[in-house]
Amino acid sequence: MVVAKDSYSPDSNGIILSPITNSIINLDQGDPVVFEPYWKKRSDEYATVIKGNDLMSYMSNPSDVCWFMLPETKDAIKRIHSVVGNAEIEDKHIVVGTGSSQLFLAALFALCPSDSPQPINVVAQAPYYSEYQDQIRFLSSRLFQWDGDAALYDKNEPYIELVCSPNNPDGVIQEPVVKSEAKGKLIHDLAYYWPQYTPITHKADHDIMLFTFSKSTGHAGSRIGWALVKDVEVATKMTRFLQLSSIGVAKDSQTRFVKIIGALCDSYNNFGSAESELFFQYGKRRMRERWEKLRAAIEQSKIFTAANYPKAFCNFTNESSETYPGFAWLKGEEGIEDAKSYLRKLNILVREGNRFGAGQNHVRVTMLGPDDVFNELLARLSNAKRDVV
Repeated sequence: MVVAKDSYSPDSNGIILSPITNSIINLDQGDPVVFEPYWKKRSDEYATVIKGNDLMSYMSNPSDVCWFMLPETKDAIKRIHSVVGNAEIEDKHIVVGTGSSQLFLAALFALCPSDSPQPINVVAQAPYYSEYQDQIRFLSSRLFQWDGDAALYDKNEPYIELVCSPNNPDGVIQEPVVKSEAKGKLIHDLAYYWPQYTPITHKADHDIMLFTFSKSTGHAGSRIGWALVKDVEVATKMTRFLQLSSIGVAKDSQTRFVKIIGALCDSYNNFGSAESELFFQYGKRRMRERWEKLRAAIEQSKIFTAANYPKAFCNFTNESSETYPGFAWLKGEEGIEDAKSYLRKLNILVREGNRFGAGQNHVRVTMLGPDDVFNELLARLSNAKRDVV
């Protein structure tokens, strides 16, 4: 962890670094601690108490498709989507998982016929979330295989297209792009379809939609994700995958999820003078401030550029606003062909463009880290020089 900003002086290249000039800051991961100050101020109100004899059984509701999901968890999921209005929840089966990463694999398992003569091709529009291909290649499954950029897919073979919207890494609102005549299936990854990142323009209503506690509120350590699924057979197969891989999801985590989501929804239903700023408004303000500072920093050095996002009317906030993605997708200007290596010379760790199916002149930089690391990033980007060695 880099030290907090104190005083700064330029090095031999004119680059202003921290008082510890060899400190390395990690902007590779998407750990959403940016929202921690909000929850810290309300730590007692959102605290969860679990007694020694609570939640000891594997079972929660044997009559539910997702039998290890607490009834309160299902209610909390329905409630938060009703408050935000970002997903249609009627006639959906809910499957809870250990984060949306596990649910992503469960969905692939559920959509692939067990008797298929060859693995089903899985594609996503580039730049795509790097972990899609990493997870699929790591498993080396006989059911599915990674086949790259959805926009280039032209095989007359069954496929599964992953639609991440807003997209990780570039924050763009995505739609399916495969043009193949073959029959395909869709998985919509909506981890960032929350008001702090993007305007809520409609209730998403797709066959399989993935959400996560990590990005909705910042509670990544609880490892809770959920899927909204139209087809009961698909939901049942997803649950079977979760049963075989982890025998369900920890009820301790579900209980904390229920407490936090319930209190968050209560704050919107009972908003008054006691609460000066509600969570999604706080989150949006934080993301907007960070994006404004980042744009100012890269404009000063002119080494990188970042995308601009069109405004749209948000049905949740009842105002027109821009998108403030959880990651900055930076492009190196002329002469910066390897953006990751350039930033590494500034002791900044990022994720390189080829991990996302893009060129090496692109990098993904998290906007979700702690303040001291983000402020250090701004200092180094502001004073970056094209001839850094």
